[in-house]
Amino acid sequence: MNPNKALWEKGDFTRIAAAMRDSGDALVASLDITPGMKVLDLGCGDGTTALPAAQRGADVLGVDIAQNLVAAGNARAAAHGLSNLRFQEGDASDLRDLTDNSFDLVVSIFGAMFAPKPHDVAKEMVRVTRRGGRIVMGNWIPNNPTLVAQILKISSAYSPPPPEGFVSPMTWGVEADLVERFGGAGVSAEDIGFQRDTYTFSFQGPPTDFVGTFRDFYGPTMNAFAAAAQSGRAADLQRELEALFTAQNRSGRDDVTIIPATFLRVTVQKR
Repeated sequence: MNPNKALWEKGDFTRIAAAMRDSGDALVASLDITPGMKVLDLGCGDGTTALPAAQRGADVLGVDIAQNLVAAGNARAAAHGLSNLRFQEGDASDLRDLTDNSFDLVVSIFGAMFAPKPHDVAKEMVRVTRRGGRIVMGNWIPNNPTLVAQILKISSAYSPPPPEGFVSPMTWGVEADLVERFGGAGVSAEDIGFQRDTYTFSFQGPPTDFVGTFRDFYGPTMNAFAAAAQSGRAADLQRELEALFTAQNRSGRDDVTIIPATFLRVTVQKR
């Protein structure tokens, strides 16, 4: 199996996504989506941004590599009565089922950044976007002090070294790398915009329980705990993550977890 597919089907990202709904809706509200707009949500999970885009009248296709998340997304679309929203399996680096110039807006919020072959990902996103359309990405930033960058940094310290040729998904949070990747897809640097933005996780439980959700259902953290258990360091990893989540909780309460995380928002205009 494709190792990226195995990673995201290993857990159940819907359990993490439940803490991301409000910020997903707020982000979509900022995208100027209008009825009838053709939208592709790439690396969509179960629809944290795809579903609110469809609720605003867009014709939305969600593409994700994980079969379980595609099934969950289609179930959510049906439950909300959204005939203008559908989900299908696909690889962000090879969108062979999608035709050129198909979408007014291509969105990928913490999704396509995890696909291998980043140059192919950039080319595919540009290819399927119509002229005059936009690509909007949300990408975590390497070494950023906020939550997700730190989860991934801590987890990597307990995990085996990556295979030869591996390109860290965190490079999608480096502006120069994005200019180079989209430049290879024919996009001029002046058509790429960057801004720092905030995504807030809201979990109805204490920070230690939220750590448990990541440990049990988030693929990268699951792999880190499996490797840490083999080396007898699982308790150390647990302590590090609990300290991180507790320190970053902004709810002012012990029984609710509110954690803002900084990300790089990227807007690409296709001429």
